[in-house]
Amino acid sequence: MTTHRQIKLGVFLSPSGHHAAAWRHPDTNPAGSTDFEHFKKLAKIAEAAKFDTIFTADSDGIWGGSGDADLRSRRELSTGFEPITLYSALSAVTKNIGFVATASTTYNEPWHIARKYASLDLISGGRAAWNVVTSGNAEAAYNFGLDAHPDHAERYRRAEEFVEVVTGLWDSWEEGSHVYDKASGVYYDPDKQHILNHVGKYFKVKGPLNVPRSPQGHPVLVQAGSSEPGRDLAAKTAEAIFAAWQTLEDAQAFYRDVKGRAEKLGRNPDHIKILPGVYPVIGRTEAEALAKKEQLRELIDPKIGLSLLASLGGLEGLRDYDLDGPVPQDLPETNNNKSRQRLLLDLAARENLTIRGLYEWVAGARGHRVIHGTPESIADQLEDWFVNGGADGFNLLAPTYPSGLVDFADLVVPILQKRGLFRTEYEASTLRGNLGLPIPANRYTLADYIGKVA
Repeated sequence: MTTHRQIKLGVFLSPSGHHAAAWRHPDTNPAGSTDFEHFKKLAKIAEAAKFDTIFTADSDGIWGGSGDADLRSRRELSTGFEPITLYSALSAVTKNIGFVATASTTYNEPWHIARKYASLDLISGGRAAWNVVTSGNAEAAYNFGLDAHPDHAERYRRAEEFVEVVTGLWDSWEEGSHVYDKASGVYYDPDKQHILNHVGKYFKVKGPLNVPRSPQGHPVLVQAGSSEPGRDLAAKTAEAIFAAWQTLEDAQAFYRDVKGRAEKLGRNPDHIKILPGVYPVIGRTEAEALAKKEQLRELIDPKIGLSLLASLGGLEGLRDYDLDGPVPQDLPETNNNKSRQRLLLDLAARENLTIRGLYEWVAGARGHRVIHGTPESIADQLEDWFVNGGADGFNLLAPTYPSGLVDFADLVVPILQKRGLFRTEYEASTLRGNLGLPIPANRYTLADYIGKVA
């Protein structure tokens, strides 16, 4: 087993593929979002290639679920399985790969999230992770008795307390608390059970949780915000961070910033894995890769392109401009995905993109880095960011599924393995073990230890 630093790899499983027009591609299954066998096949491909995680996004509402009926009819809907349900089923047909499930801190309660994720963690043998989001979909508000989406800063303040409550509930039981001693008749050790009794601005939760700890202590915490509140939350709580950057310089700056903030808070920066999204278009030749890219570009409906700029990047009102003209830089600041809006405006200015050019770019990568070329070229580009302090690994966003994942697994992974940059076998049975993350100390055990040595 290698002891030197290696790339961590996750794969973002959108049903047909990450390209907005992937559902129209001849190689994809447009009904994949509710086809368990489809997800089972993808999970097994990723596990055979020794990926660390599979990841699915989730929303508490349908993106763009109202408005123009013709537009809605052309969009691949964000409908499908609830992630915990899906991953509980997938855990029974896999052994090593981790499961990153998204859940909102804006439209859930801490008790529910703590219990569901702790359950998945036990069912999977310690392979669960929670992607902590505050919800960028304003449509979700109308499903929870609200007239408007809460303010961006308010959502992050709630999220910080939410995570504190969830992790507190996960510490309800110490290791070895359930003794199951038939001879003595003792089922559990009451001294190893702890009541949270949390009272804060947003939540009042007594506890304890009715699920014990898993083999990895508790689920891995994942976060994706790059705004100032997002970076603060990540530095305090995240163990893995999904990011979206276009240049190595920006990726390096984010990498240093978040790890530096975490270190100032007393955390070990090596215990935060930063995983930028990457959208690879792979061809056995450069010409083949470009042809694949062009095939998907031709399937983009302009209405869908504009709606993506509005929903994902907060770039509203662009339908009133010439599609082949420049992207205006004076658009109102969004209340939803602030960091993504800034990224897209900066990209348009830097690359001199038209509105059409920007939505063609967003339709594929959704704000993440696009790389294309031969397998060697793709491996080179990943290695460059990894060895030069831009990433601890990557979250793969394949253009189409299963073909894009198969291309990466069959053509790129062997090159990374040959270079010693990626594992040939899993190091552990838990997600923390494979990510190189420690089992978190139970706060009550830790407090007791600190009290004894003070």
